Amino acid sequence: MMSDCFTATTVLSWSELRLPMADESLTVAQTAPEDRDLLRRIREGDTDRFAELINRHQQHVVRIVGRRVPADDVDATVHDVFVRAYFGLGQFSGSVSFDHWLAGIAVRTCYDFWRSRHRGERPVSELTDSHHRWIEQALAAASNEEFKDHARREEAAEVLHWALERLSPEHRAVLTLVHLEGRSIREAAELLDWSAVNVKVRAFRARRALRDILSKSSRGGI
Repeated sequence: MMSDCFTATTVLSWSELRLPMADESLTVAQTAPEDRDLLRRIREGDTDRFAELINRHQQHVVRIVGRRVPADDVDATVHDVFVRAYFGLGQFSGSVSFDHWLAGIAVRTCYDFWRSRHRGERPVSELTDSHHRWIEQALAAASNEEFKDHARREEAAEVLHWALERLSPEHRAVLTLVHLEGRSIREAAELLDWSAVNVKVRAFRARRALRDILSKSSRGGI
């Protein structure tokens, strides 16, 4: 059984594993004047201007999607994001920046990607001996500082990506936003278009599910 000490340190420390996933591009203060002009012209019927919006925001979307889906699926997912954005322009009220609105579509499109591709149980053989040693050492960490030392190692990011693929799409989406990227409950709720209560409950369950995956893998139970 996992020690109470690891339970406490995990609660405090999973946010230390942000570097591979962090994406500060998700939040932009206001819609740029160029975007407002393009949006106005598109709504007036000049739909060819949407190609200019794509050119302006493609890298922004690629950065978000590239951190959430396999490399081979990035292009197709980015395409889906812009298709959804085009058909959803009527829902853009301007109450948030266009970048932020587009980021929400990107996050939800990635969530739908994993819903369609969820593979459930994955063989433990995908982890190397060094990964197993890292898990065992992290589980045995006697303090928060010791856990942080383990979290900085290369194996941490590799094990994390492996474990994320074992989570449900819902848990993966909310854990990435709240625990890995450090988003607030409110911002995660806006990006996922969920209620704040739903995000808070799922964030707690996602963290517990990730902890259980690591615990089981250390015992050879996965």
